[in-house]
Amino acid sequence: MKRNFKLLFLMVISILYSPILWAKSALQTGDIIFHVSKSQQSLGIQKATHSPYSHMGMIVNRQGQTWVLEAIQPVKYTPLQQWIQRGVKQHYVVKRLKSNLTLKQQNALVKNAEQYLGRPYDIYFGWDNTAIYCSELVWKAYHDALGVNLAPLEKLKQFDLTAPEVKKLMQQRYGKNIPWNETVIAPKSIYESKILVDVIRQ
Repeated sequence: MKRNFKLLFLMVISILYSPILWAKSALQTGDIIFHVSKSQQSLGIQKATHSPYSHMGMIVNRQGQTWVLEAIQPVKYTPLQQWIQRGVKQHYVVKRLKSNLTLKQQNALVKNAEQYLGRPYDIYFGWDNTAIYCSELVWKAYHDALGVNLAPLEKLKQFDLTAPEVKKLMQQRYGKNIPWNETVIAPKSIYESKILVDVIRQ
């Protein structure tokens, strides 16, 4: 009886975790992962950019594990499963450059992104490097390390800033001094990049 129960338990565990294990094995360093954050600013970002996703990071395989290199507070490595669990309904999407990265390119990408480790999260979405936000980290790593422009840069004034959630966020961050012409890159712009393809959608 105990043996049967143990077998049943192992089967249930394998069913629950097999998608996760498969996902880990399918991921490559440099892949870009998106989800809906549970942060206070998430809805504001979604409303302003008309995007289903509000947070993103870059996959890095190292030391036998899969990590997400992300800009939160501060910029850091987060274990993949922990990152997935942090998102709304644990839903996530992974995209990849159409032309697969070589090992040399992957290493260059990681090296460039790692220069920001420990930097604070940029709540003002500024374009300098003193603080970094999620899509800025990924865009700059690809651009500076590989010369790849994942998506066109925009200005803050191009976003939809009319929703109450957005107005509240803008008031909290900037008061009356809104930097309308600040260069920005939104998760949505990278998500819709024409040079990326879907790898996983869970």
